[in-house]
Amino acid sequence: MPTIDFQGRQIEVDDDGYLLNLDDWSKELAEVLAKQDNTELTPEHWEVINLLRDHYKQYQIVPFFNNLIRVIGRVLGPEKGNSKHLFKLYPGSPVKRSCKYAGLPKPTGCI
Repeated sequence: MPTIDFQGRQIEVDDDGYLLNLDDWSKELAEVLAKQDNTELTPEHWEVINLLRDHYKQYQIVPFFNNLIRVIGRVLGPEKGNSKHLFKLYPGSPVKRSCKYAGLPKPTGCI
């Protein structure tokens, strides 16, 4: 099982770097996960991460891409609730990358 050395502990992750234990997550660990992908988390990244964590806490599910856009648009406004904004923050696979940094399970069947 792969691990990440973090603050003197070995944190278990899957082969793609997603946390296996959601309780291991912290903001500091999110920064480490993002840096592994050459990403520096900005306040706009944190808006999405916090929204995802709240959504997961409430529904126990990671939203699909279109649902995530709707949730972001409803909470943060239409200027942020669109695919262009998400791809700017999380190039390649916005839901997968944002979930990884949020300490959530790896989403399946989404970009």
